[in-house]
Amino acid sequence: MLPPDIMGLTDEQVEELKLKDEWEDKCVPMGGWTFNRDKIGRRNGRQPNEKMQEVLKKTIEDARAMTSKKLVQQEKLVTQKTVQEALDLLRGAVTIVYPMGLPPHDVIRKEFENTEDLTGTQASLEVIDVQLAQLWFSGKELLPGKKIKDFVGNNEKTKVIVKLQKRGSGKPAREPLMSEDERKQLMLHAYRRQEQLQDKV
Repeated sequence: MLPPDIMGLTDEQVEELKLKDEWEDKCVPMGGWTFNRDKIGRRNGRQPNEKMQEVLKKTIEDARAMTSKKLVQQEKLVTQKTVQEALDLLRGAVTIVYPMGLPPHDVIRKEFENTEDLTGTQASLEVIDVQLAQLWFSGKELLPGKKIKDFVGNNEKTKVIVKLQKRGSGKPAREPLMSEDERKQLMLHAYRRQEQLQDKV
């Protein structure tokens, strides 16, 4: 990633301002690189070779599979440890591809170090501070110290949907009674039934 003072500038502007990316030659991908100009001017265009790109792509797929929403449907538990393992996988792959490390201003490095500043970005809206977070279940706020078993009992086979909201934003919207697919099936059935009744008349 280009340093913040060069990011977004054209080559002519960089030359005119006599700016230099001091990390360009230090943070080189292993096995060489090919040039692929970044149209939006965020990266220096030195992409890893095909083999290293494949290492990154495979690791990304593995990390996504470890933290996929589909695991919930399969009733598999995703814990903080699982997320940390996925991050460690990604960190390892980046270390393999960039053995000299990424520049200190690179967002991927900042994400790995948990120092990324999200101020003014869309992603900042998705992050809820622990002090401002509320858990909601069945239209009731789960107060600190209360457990879900206080609301649903000790039945371990119960599916419970708990929502996270920012404090002061009120109750979250209710879950729909039926999924989109179920609704479509119901409408299709009603349409066919209506057709059958019209044919009889």
